[in-house]
Amino acid sequence: MIAYFDCFSGISGDMTLGALIDLGVPADWLKKTLAEKLPLEGFDLSVESVDSCGIAARRVSVAATDSTERDFGAIHRLISESTLPPAVIETSLAMFDRLAEAEAKIHGCAKENVHFHEVGGVDAIVDMVGAALAVDYLGIKTVRASALPMGSGTVQCRHGTLPVPAPATVALLRGAPVYDAGIESELVTPTGAAIITTLAEGFDAMPDMIVEDAGYGAGQREFAGRPNVLRVITGRRRAENADSMMLVETCIDDMNPEIYGYLADQLFGDGARDVVMIPVYMKKGRPGTMLQVLCERARQTALTSRILTETSAIGVRYYPVQRQVLARETVFIDTPYGSVAAKRVYTPDGETRIAPEYESCRQIAESRNIPLRTVYQAAACAGDKNGHENP
Repeated sequence: MIAYFDCFSGISGDMTLGALIDLGVPADWLKKTLAEKLPLEGFDLSVESVDSCGIAARRVSVAATDSTERDFGAIHRLISESTLPPAVIETSLAMFDRLAEAEAKIHGCAKENVHFHEVGGVDAIVDMVGAALAVDYLGIKTVRASALPMGSGTVQCRHGTLPVPAPATVALLRGAPVYDAGIESELVTPTGAAIITTLAEGFDAMPDMIVEDAGYGAGQREFAGRPNVLRVITGRRRAENADSMMLVETCIDDMNPEIYGYLADQLFGDGARDVVMIPVYMKKGRPGTMLQVLCERARQTALTSRILTETSAIGVRYYPVQRQVLARETVFIDTPYGSVAAKRVYTPDGETRIAPEYESCRQIAESRNIPLRTVYQAAACAGDKNGHENP
């Protein structure tokens, strides 16, 4: 299942829990599991249905009777020694690890020595571990998110009056897209930032999916004429033979050409589906190279960062493209030189064709010291006769 966090009014821990409960996570089960499997005492979790500018949403409140503030080590032990599912433990630890790194950078100390104040109490632990537990309960495997709105003003905390967004929030959002929402309030809390930057694979537009449900979690404040809710939309991927991709491109005319081969390897390692380099003429008649990278929406941010880091480009263009691919399966072809991996491709007219895999052919050619084309020809000739599925 895919979940898209539409953070048009920001995100906090309680808004996240509210949206996930609205999607079907039982509040009583969540409270009981946290109390028994974490284990965690000294808290109460309540849920109410509210109306926020015409949108029905769930507002979660965590009341803590235990005022203990924990450091990173204590929280790490609490979670790692719990009986929660392994995936929930891993995600929860990742959230607090990110938060500890951000606090360590702000206060200039080692991560292990970070002492959490507001986010070290029971309520913050319920928010973050509860979010990880709820995501696991719903079977969400992929999370994407919108760009995050930034508020303004100040917020009161243990250290005094701090600017909004809070320093910890800014540190957590490094690499994430943000914008000014024009609202004098804290829209993205440190807890919310830790949750979304840990869960989300990328921050961009709505993913290509078939929508199944949506949940709304309300914040504690109300804004005039604007719903203060987090919307989480869930769905499933569309069939692979018809999907939407992103094309990221830029033109380069001032880079050492030796870098292009290395760049292509890095882009494929970052998840690019295809990398194309096209000779072009640029302004003033200078010869250059147009770099085009085809990718899933979730990989756009990482690939754009790679291009702007590894090349001399000072900007990129990106836009959605539609892609249709043929159904295929991996088979192995018996040849006089050994078994060759290949793709069996099914065409719209019901025919099939065999496409030998380059790497498999190359390895055989090198190990037997024979021409690469000889292996290709042998695989092509034998393919229609004895291609069999990967066992």
